[in-house]
Amino acid sequence: MKIDEYKKISRKGCNKYGAKRVGKHASKKEHYRSATLQMMQRAGIIANLREQVKYELIPAQYGECGKDFKGRTTRVLLERACSYIADFVYTDCKTGQTIVEDTKGMRTKEYIIKRKLMLSVHGIRIKEV
Repeated sequence: MKIDEYKKISRKGCNKYGAKRVGKHASKKEHYRSATLQMMQRAGIIANLREQVKYELIPAQYGECGKDFKGRTTRVLLERACSYIADFVYTDCKTGQTIVEDTKGMRTKEYIIKRKLMLSVHGIRIKEV
């Protein structure tokens, strides 16, 4: 077996950054944070805890393609929508403020751009844990 083939086999099913999935969560860190937030909710510190909440940052872009056989204008998808999926969203019972939270092991370039778009489009600052 060649070295390149071994690398392909050994990386199969692994996260690019070495994180290991735990149940429905993408990493151990996210799993433990979920457990902590659930305890905080039971204690009445936070409320309305939700996981994997999707925010649209840029809507899908369509263009006109021409007319169909009935004379209607047809549209074609040019660019898919760009979305950010928050790990956790909850309400702080003390302040009444909605918190959007993300557990981060590594800040990727894509994440940094989406974080800036969240602030620009929705006026929401993401809390990083």
